[in-house]
Amino acid sequence: MCSIMFYLSSSITEEQFKEGFDATISRGPDDSRIIKLDGGIMGFHRLAIMGLHPEGMQPFSYKDSYVVCNGEVYGYEKIKEELSSTYTFQSGSDCEILLPMYEKYGVDMFAMLDAEYACIMYNTVTKEVIAARDPIGIRPLYYGYDEAGDIVFASEAKNLTPYCKKVLPFPPGHYYKDGEFVCYNDIAHVDEYVTDDVETICKNIHDKLVAGIEKRLIADAKVGFLLSGGLDSSLVCAVAAKASKKPIKTFAIGMNEDAIDLKYAKQVADYLGSDHTEVIITKDDVLSSLEEVIHVLGTYDITTTRASMGMYLLCKKIHEISDIRVLLTGEISDELFGYKYTDFAPSPEAFQEEAAKRIRELHMYDVLRADRCISSNSLEARVPFGDLDFVKYVMSIDPAKKVNVYNKGKYLLRHAFEGDYLPYNILYREKAAFSDAVGHSMVDYLKMYANEFYSDEQYEELRKKYTHATPFTKESLLYREIFEKYYPGMSEMVVDFWMPNKEWEGCNVDDPSARVLKNYGDSGK
Repeated sequence: MCSIMFYLSSSITEEQFKEGFDATISRGPDDSRIIKLDGGIMGFHRLAIMGLHPEGMQPFSYKDSYVVCNGEVYGYEKIKEELSSTYTFQSGSDCEILLPMYEKYGVDMFAMLDAEYACIMYNTVTKEVIAARDPIGIRPLYYGYDEAGDIVFASEAKNLTPYCKKVLPFPPGHYYKDGEFVCYNDIAHVDEYVTDDVETICKNIHDKLVAGIEKRLIADAKVGFLLSGGLDSSLVCAVAAKASKKPIKTFAIGMNEDAIDLKYAKQVADYLGSDHTEVIITKDDVLSSLEEVIHVLGTYDITTTRASMGMYLLCKKIHEISDIRVLLTGEISDELFGYKYTDFAPSPEAFQEEAAKRIRELHMYDVLRADRCISSNSLEARVPFGDLDFVKYVMSIDPAKKVNVYNKGKYLLRHAFEGDYLPYNILYREKAAFSDAVGHSMVDYLKMYANEFYSDEQYEELRKKYTHATPFTKESLLYREIFEKYYPGMSEMVVDFWMPNKEWEGCNVDDPSARVLKNYGDSGK
């Protein structure tokens, strides 16, 4: 991970810029650079992953233009070769291709990138600002306007709070030019459904996911894996283990009293022969970290906060005890293939509509969680299920084949990897929410703490202050009050609470955990 920032103003000083920019120095602790430009100021905090030499330090410049980018561009070598006839490359960094690529293709370049990225370009002569973000929003980017109306872009909202009263996420799959946001790739939109038979579909799922995982193993820094013992993270580890010449490094976390995932993670680790580390946490660890986690996240969402507790503490420990710099994770599978609540979808069309909505909003929830928990501990997240070719394909599968008509959620994904990838009981293990599987006690402690923090009268009075995303439990009020301490009046950065679709029968619940759904069954046991 890295941190980027650009302020389109001649009046701001480097010291004033640094005040906001240094809020995310943990994203890029290896080196920092702030440059004053004619009409603006640009900054870059570097976490060196590709091209570890000093020549890979940003901003990159070419003619009158400058660029900062937080990202990984896959297959950049081919693009670099194509551009070499007119541009002399100075580093091994994948991001150096951006300026010569823009000169050749203009804004059409963004649709050409196979990448997870956020970038900002500025031309000192024309004063033109170009910014763009990957189609899923795996890499973060925010924007706001200061009191003079000047625009500011940065990796995180906390960079912008000293200057802007309102901060919003840069929309994924868009670029910004001439004051407008233009969509270049709506990854959730489907022009035509794939109607192949199940076996053909599963073969394509297998091949595309394997390719997405293998390309994310390439790094000049050391790579590790978050392993919960659930289907998604276990598949990422299994494919990586097959592709690696030496044992992969896996990490799992659980509560000291009722961890569910640890036993399954160990079973997967033993099966794959990984170098496995377990991290045990307690009630005190969770409660003492709550405010820090919400500040890191920049959200008040219940699901995101709960799931971040274990992930943040695990990444913190990884940073402390290892030399790992890149972590592969299992996010985005649920939104593509279905979750416990999508079993209640009233039709295949409703399932598809819900999947598209979730994919478009992921950057505010699970993708945000993975980014902040990992980057705040000076590590880089890579999300194979977010591979653009893979997502586009799975979204295009006939939804009648994706809904749970198999009496087993995510059947297509499971069937695609039958064989020797994983033990059968792991491959067909019931879905368990990560926040619950770290230990049911973790969520129970958070709810208990919140219920004891407010009286019923305090809760009813305080929740009325918030007209957007109004808290509906004492737990949600607690998270919102902490959020407002660091991001006052900025709740619209998150569209709403991540909850099951209450319009569906069986999903009108007051807690986001799948534990409250009647089909949870043996999940998490």
